[in-house]
Amino acid sequence: MRTLEWDVTTQRLKMVDQRELPSTFKFVYLESYQEVSEAIRNMTVRGAPAIGVSAAYGMALAALHSQSKTLDLIRSDLKIAAKILGEARPTAVNLPWALKRMLKVADQHYDNAQSLRSALLSEAHLMADEDVEVNKSISAYGAELIEDGDTIIHHCNTGALATVDWGTALGVIRIAFEQGKELHVLVDETRPRLQGARLTAWELSQYQIPYDIISDNSAGHFLRSGIVNKVIFGADRVARNGDVANKIGSYMLALAAHANNVPVYSVFPFSTVDIELESGDLIPIEERPQDEVLNLKLHNRLVVPKDASARNPAFDVTPHELITAFITEKGIIYPPFETTLINKIRGL
Repeated sequence: MRTLEWDVTTQRLKMVDQRELPSTFKFVYLESYQEVSEAIRNMTVRGAPAIGVSAAYGMALAALHSQSKTLDLIRSDLKIAAKILGEARPTAVNLPWALKRMLKVADQHYDNAQSLRSALLSEAHLMADEDVEVNKSISAYGAELIEDGDTIIHHCNTGALATVDWGTALGVIRIAFEQGKELHVLVDETRPRLQGARLTAWELSQYQIPYDIISDNSAGHFLRSGIVNKVIFGADRVARNGDVANKIGSYMLALAAHANNVPVYSVFPFSTVDIELESGDLIPIEERPQDEVLNLKLHNRLVVPKDASARNPAFDVTPHELITAFITEKGIIYPPFETTLINKIRGL
């Protein structure tokens, strides 16, 4: 089952509502690109690959429901839709990557509006299928690095829920486990939205992979104890020099791992690489509503004073010096990343 897919009967985008997990498993059906944009913004769907493919289907919906009569006017509507979708979340590069790809398809020659609409929907389907195959390839390469008996700290959620299917970093763990390797996963809660505790733990339960949830601020303790063999997380944007923007807390985790000589692996498809950005300093960091921090409760009571304010960056940047290797669909990539990344992109 895919996290998101096209409902042929109703001509809508169907996706798992990740806000409701783990207590409730349900789908939502999106009928317009505006609804897709809001689903990305409010994290009904999340994870860089899933966001990108969702946006592609959003563009298909924009074409499907455009009231414009000419191809040029439909293309103008698509540019408006791309702008709105692109503003939903600024950090993950898969979002603008997908939108550019769809606009490129829209700019080709078509005999009529229906041909344009069909081409866009076909491209979205293709991107969804590609994502699944890419993730399987990533997972197979990464599983080679996982050894029997490993204890792994995993941050955020990078499983099937973060992609169309299968996953990236969690896909690596899943493949290794299915190969018969005994593993144990320490799952960071990933505050403030708790993607680790809510989503990764739920996925690991489905796969019957042994795990324990740990508070974010206990990761350093476990790394220093010597029981952790690897740290693994995803990526939302990778700069040309190898700096990685990922879910907030990744930087602290990588620092603690580096200090304790534990290897750190970032796992992502090449669509996540922003070759135009020289370094992570140039990656835009999304600041989400402070209510996500302030509305946390303990024993059904707010844990902060009523007049408190908060800062809520959704991502941080891990410098490339702290990362042991990248796991991609083109294999394992080691430093120096600025050279090896470009070489892999160029097929060298």
